[in-house]
Amino acid sequence: MPSAQIVSHNPAAVHPPAGGYSMGLELTQHRRLWFISGQVPERSDGTVPEGFEAQCEQAWRNVIEVLAAAGLGVEHLVKVTTFLTERDQVVPNRAIRRTVLGEHRPALTVVIVETVDSKWLLEIEAIAAE
Repeated sequence: MPSAQIVSHNPAAVHPPAGGYSMGLELTQHRRLWFISGQVPERSDGTVPEGFEAQCEQAWRNVIEVLAAAGLGVEHLVKVTTFLTERDQVVPNRAIRRTVLGEHRPALTVVIVETVDSKWLLEIEAIAAE
C-alpha cells in the first residue's frame, strides 16, 4: 500500500485558518496511524530549559524524536494539539511551530491550561499518518 495522501480542506464557508493550519485533513490510502502522547519540554536527562521559547523548541524536538522512532517526519503530522499555560505564549508558539513545520499545515488546536508540573510551560500531542 502506498504512503498516505493528505488532502487539506479549507471550505470557503468557514473562516480561513490564520495561524498556519488546515481546517480539516483527509487521509487516503494510509498504512499506519501514529498517536504521540503529550510531549513536555524535558530533555532526556530530565532537565527543563528556561523560558517559553526554549521549552517550546524542546517539546517540538521531543515530538520529532517520537516521529523519527517510527521512521516519520513532521510532514506526516495530521493533527497537533498544543496546551499552553499563558495567553501571551500564543504568538511565540505560532512562530516556533511554523519554523518546525515549514509549509506543512496539519489540523491544529491550541488551548490554555494548567500543566501537571508547573515548571512545564506547554505540552504538545500529535497524530501522524503514513
